[in-house]
Amino acid sequence: MHSRFLFIIFLIISFVVNAQQKRINIVHADNSTIDEEKYPGATVLLGNVYIEHEGISMRSKKAIHYKKSNVLRAFGDVVLNQGDTITQTSRYVLYNGNTKKATSWGNVILKDQLMTLTTDTLYFDRSKQLLYYKSGATIKDDENVLESKEGNYFLEASKFQALSDVVLTNPEYILKSNHLDYYTNNGQAFLHGPSTITGKDNFIYTEKGFYDTKNNISHFTKNSRIEYKDRIIKADSLYYDRNTEFASATQHIQMKDTLNNSVIRGNYGEFFQKLDSAFVIGRAVAITEMDKDSMYVHGDTLLVTGKPEKRIIRAYHHVKFFKSDLSGKCDSIYTDQQTGLTQLFKDPVLWSQGSQITGDTIHLISNTKTEKLDSLKVLRNAFIVQKDSAGYNQIKGRNILGKFIDNDLQDVNVIGNAESLFYVRNDSDNSLIGIDKTTSSSINFKFKDSQIQSSKSITKPDGGTHPLSEFPENVRILRGFIWREEERPLTKYDIFTKDSVLPEKVKEKPSIADKKIVTKSTKKNNKKPAVTPKRIQKTNNSNVLEIKPKKTLKSIISSKEKPEKKGK
Repeated sequence: MHSRFLFIIFLIISFVVNAQQKRINIVHADNSTIDEEKYPGATVLLGNVYIEHEGISMRSKKAIHYKKSNVLRAFGDVVLNQGDTITQTSRYVLYNGNTKKATSWGNVILKDQLMTLTTDTLYFDRSKQLLYYKSGATIKDDENVLESKEGNYFLEASKFQALSDVVLTNPEYILKSNHLDYYTNNGQAFLHGPSTITGKDNFIYTEKGFYDTKNNISHFTKNSRIEYKDRIIKADSLYYDRNTEFASATQHIQMKDTLNNSVIRGNYGEFFQKLDSAFVIGRAVAITEMDKDSMYVHGDTLLVTGKPEKRIIRAYHHVKFFKSDLSGKCDSIYTDQQTGLTQLFKDPVLWSQGSQITGDTIHLISNTKTEKLDSLKVLRNAFIVQKDSAGYNQIKGRNILGKFIDNDLQDVNVIGNAESLFYVRNDSDNSLIGIDKTTSSSINFKFKDSQIQSSKSITKPDGGTHPLSEFPENVRILRGFIWREEERPLTKYDIFTKDSVLPEKVKEKPSIADKKIVTKSTKKNNKKPAVTPKRIQKTNNSNVLEIKPKKTLKSIISSKEKPEKKGK
C-alpha cells in the first residue's frame, strides 16, 4: 500500500515537472506591465525581450505573454533560434508553447547551415520539425535558387517539397515544375509532373525524374525528351550527364534530326553532344524522308556522326532497308547526307522496281536538292536479274553504272566482261521470240518501267538471238547467277527479319549445244530482230538452288572506320 502511494506521488511530480517544462520561460525584459482592457490575461513585455522554450530562444522589442494558454506574441525585429542550426528573423511571431507551433510574418528570413529561405509568412511545427509556406518563398543554397508558391521544408531530412510554380535557377540552366523535392544537403532534385530544364545548349522535358544539381547528372523516366538545336531525343528512360554532354536512352527511343529530316529509333542509344555522334541498338531503324517518301534502314547497330551539314549514318550487320520503290540488304551501309552517297558493303543486294542488283559493293547517289535517286554504281561482279515468265533476264559484268530518272532505273552501262541473257518478246502480242545471249567488253541498256527496251554493244558483240529449242535449260543462266527474292523486304516491317541462310551462287554449266550456238551465232553477223524485248512480271517457273549457312559475323567496326574499304 505504501509503495503504491509513492508511485502515484511520482506520477504527479513527473506530470508537474513536464508541465513546467512546456511553459514559456521569460528570461528577460527591460519592463513589463499588465493591460487587462487591451490584453486581458496577458503580460506585456517591453525592451530586449528574451524567452526560452524547449530548445528555442526568441528575442524581440515587445512581446505579449498569455501565461495561462502558454502563448506568446512577439513584435519588432524578432529573432528566433533553434539550437545552433536555425536562425530566423521577422517582424512578428505567434508562438504556442503547448503545440510547439510558430507563425512568423513580415519579411521572414530563415537560415540554417545549408540554405537561406525568405518569405512573407512562414509556419513552423517544431514537433514535426516542419517548416511550410503558402504565399511564396525563395530558397538559396551554394548552387541554386529555388522559388515556389507553396512548399514544405523537412528539417531532419534537409528536404524541400516545393509545390506550384516551382522555379530552380542554376548558372547553367533553369528548372521549372509544379512539384519538386529538393535536398539541400546534396543538391538532389526529384521531379513529379510536367517539368522543364532549359540550358544554354539544350532543353529537357519530363514528367518524372531525378536531377543531381551539384554533379549535373540526371535520370528521367516518364514522357521525357532532350532537345538540341538540331536533334530531339525521346525515350522511356533518359540519362544525361551535363558535364560531359552525354545522354543515354532506353526503350522506345527516338533520335530526330530536324535539319536532315531523319529519325533513328531503337531500344537503347547513346548520344555524345561534344562529338556530335550517336549510336542506337536493339531493333534499331533509321528513317529518312526522300522525295515525299521514307527510307527505312535497319541494322544491329546504327551510328550517326558529324555536324548537321556533314552528317554520316552507318549501319552494321544484318542491314536491310525499304522504300516504296527501292529495297535491299547487306552486311553494312555507309551514307553521307552531304554528298548523297550511300555505299553497301559485303554481299549487297538491291531491288529496284523489278530488278535485282548484286555486286561486291553497291553505291547509290542521290540528288541532295531534289532528294531523288540520281545514279548507281555496282563495283566488281556486278549482276542485274529480272524475272520473266519463261526464266530470268540477266546482265552481268565487272562494273555496272546506272542512271535513275524519277527514281526509275532507265540507263545501264555494263563495263568490262559484259554479258547479257534475256527473253525477247513481240510487242504486239507479247509472244516469246527467243533468247538473246550476248557478250562484249561493254554494253548499254535502256530500261523503261523496269523492262529492257534496247541494248547496244560498245565493241563488236559475240552472240545473238536464238529460238528456245536451240537454247538448252542448262545454259539459260549466266555464271554467278543468284535469285534472292525470298530475302527481299516487301514492307518496312520486313527489315527486322533476319535471314537464316543465303542461297549459293549457281555456276553456269556450258554444254556442247551451247558451244554450237555460239559458233553458229558468230557467223550471222550478230544481227538482232527488229523487235523490242519485253518483260512479264508473273512466272510459274521454279528453280531449286543450293543453300549454305551464313558466315560468322565479325565484331562491330570502330565508329571512326568505314565498314569496308570503298570500291574504286
